Amino acid sequence: MRDSKIEWTDHTFNPWWGCTKVSEACRNCYAEAWAKRTGHLVWGYQAPRRTLSDQYWKQPLVWDKEAKTFGRKRVFCASMADVFEWRKDLLKPRERLWLLIENTPNLDWLLLTKRPHLVKRLVPWDEKWPDNIWIGTTVEDNVSAQERIPKLLDINAKVKFLSCEPLLESLDLSTWIHGISWVITGGETGPYARPTSASWFREIRDICIAHDVPFHFKQWGDWSPLEEMDNPGKPSKIETWYGEQFIKVGKKKTGRMLDQIFWNQLPVL
Repeated sequence: MRDSKIEWTDHTFNPWWGCTKVSEACRNCYAEAWAKRTGHLVWGYQAPRRTLSDQYWKQPLVWDKEAKTFGRKRVFCASMADVFEWRKDLLKPRERLWLLIENTPNLDWLLLTKRPHLVKRLVPWDEKWPDNIWIGTTVEDNVSAQERIPKLLDINAKVKFLSCEPLLESLDLSTWIHGISWVITGGETGPYARPTSASWFREIRDICIAHDVPFHFKQWGDWSPLEEMDNPGKPSKIETWYGEQFIKVGKKKTGRMLDQIFWNQLPVL
């Protein structure tokens, strides 16, 4: 999709739709909900994956030509799937994706996965990766951080990033921050969203600042700490979580400012 609404990318591209849940971050998966709303039952190991047309696959080639003239663009791949899901029926579209990435050198491809342990087995590159690949992993809590970040750091991509979204607890990144190029963080959205403490966001921001790592605050999510809302209006809920009061007013009202600043930092390449 051209001109993505996701704050940290320019475009999104999905080589297929569908995935299988693997951790707490997946519990309220927005992509699964969106797929169901559009009539595509593609979640779970037994479900088929939705493939896209040849015309759809040509879009990044157009974006690449434009980027060659007007400047590099970021492409998030894939918002409706995980490129590194282990399935035999995904081998051919994944090979097609690798070739597309190599043929679009003016696009930076952001590959975000919850399966970094499979990355080296499923890519055709070893020591020398294409410079236009940014590889990231989701770390929503300390268990996922301990499991996934060491696998991420073992990959030879030029840019390695973390997506701490939805952030579900206080997260200590000090062990690994020296090897990270960029950190994204944000709260959860949707009818079953879980709140995030402001202190958890600040802890990540502060360690990024201390180590000169670019920090991006994507959103509070559907909930905001009550003390962070100046004019909340009429909330749908006020609840106590983690010993704090939170107000549910939807992500448009909670916004994406942390301590009165929009944190939109990007890796310096």
